[in-house]
Amino acid sequence: MSTAEDFYAHLRQELQTIRDAGLFKSERVITGPQGAVVHTNDGREVINLCANNYLGLSAHPAVLSAAHHALDTHGYGLSSVRFICGTQDLHKTLEQRLARFLGTEDTILYAAAFDANGGLFEPLLGEQDAIISDELNHASIIDGIRLCKAKRYRYKHNDMADLERCLQQAEADGARFKLVFTDGVFSMDGTIAQLDQIRAITDRYGALLGIDECHASGFLGKTGRGTHEYCEVFGKIDIITGTLGKALGGASGGFTSGRKEVIELLRQRSRPYLFSNTVAPSIVGASIAVLDLLEGSTALRDKLEASTAYFRAAIQQAGFEIKPGTHPIVPIMVYDAVMAQRLSARLLELGVYAVGFFFPVVPKGQARIRVQISAVHEREHLERAVAAFAQAGRELGLIKA
Repeated sequence: MSTAEDFYAHLRQELQTIRDAGLFKSERVITGPQGAVVHTNDGREVINLCANNYLGLSAHPAVLSAAHHALDTHGYGLSSVRFICGTQDLHKTLEQRLARFLGTEDTILYAAAFDANGGLFEPLLGEQDAIISDELNHASIIDGIRLCKAKRYRYKHNDMADLERCLQQAEADGARFKLVFTDGVFSMDGTIAQLDQIRAITDRYGALLGIDECHASGFLGKTGRGTHEYCEVFGKIDIITGTLGKALGGASGGFTSGRKEVIELLRQRSRPYLFSNTVAPSIVGASIAVLDLLEGSTALRDKLEASTAYFRAAIQQAGFEIKPGTHPIVPIMVYDAVMAQRLSARLLELGVYAVGFFFPVVPKGQARIRVQISAVHEREHLERAVAAFAQAGRELGLIKA
């Protein structure tokens, strides 16, 4: 009979196997706020190329001021879930503002975007229904779908013909309601979903369309409304999930936005909403200030767009292969997992903080350094980063000397 100590020995062996393969993920500790540069706990200052701080708002003075004000006026936390005594005027204001920003009727807040996806599908769809999902959708979408009893169909990444095949199969299988769900932007590749084509296809089959906008809200599209604005289907998406933890301030919290009927049923039955504490007032107040900034000017998203175009061109000119696109997620392809770790480590020595990604986060043989550009990066930061990549790439034999 196995014992508890046998279990812990098993875990130690699993961890050692990961270390021996060169795939152990170590957390690097920074000692201050997010920014174009960050300070590590060994005293170094390094260029930060791996945060989701797309608009540079995680330390913006107006956002910090709003967080302080909300802390003073509404307290540190609600110590409760929303339907008991955990709803403040601030929460209702933010939900209304997000709905306006996204072009929907109503919004519901969650403690995290993972919870928004985790609590979405099960309350809305049942055994008679069908969910059709892109094969590269985020883990939170996959986990949320697993909790739902609806029939599941998976289409090849961004493949419209295969999406239509799945919809045809769902109809043949007698599905009552059909929901197609996709990331607006796919976090590992920076690929943008073809929402205009997906909307047209779903309309032909009477299907609903939902998108996860975690890597789009705030900066994609002409005024930063997201993938649906970018693809010219603004106001035509049934369900939108997203986060306050990336471009929209960078703290934590998520949301689902859509028709009033959808949001009201989620308030009644979505388990992460019903059983998790309310988003902290300071985050809510700061998020309202973020929307004030974004609705007042497109300067930050415009700068981000220009910086992204520069970096994408410069890193290719240096000799690296990247995934094509226009998004500030720039996957620099290495393919080998151990080499990605080595490149990341050498970059840190050269003053650039950029993390390697490998299986199971990306498919085997698709290891990469994922760079993320921010509006707080100045041209000098990006030039220095490209120079560091070039030096490290030559030393490791990834590009020609």
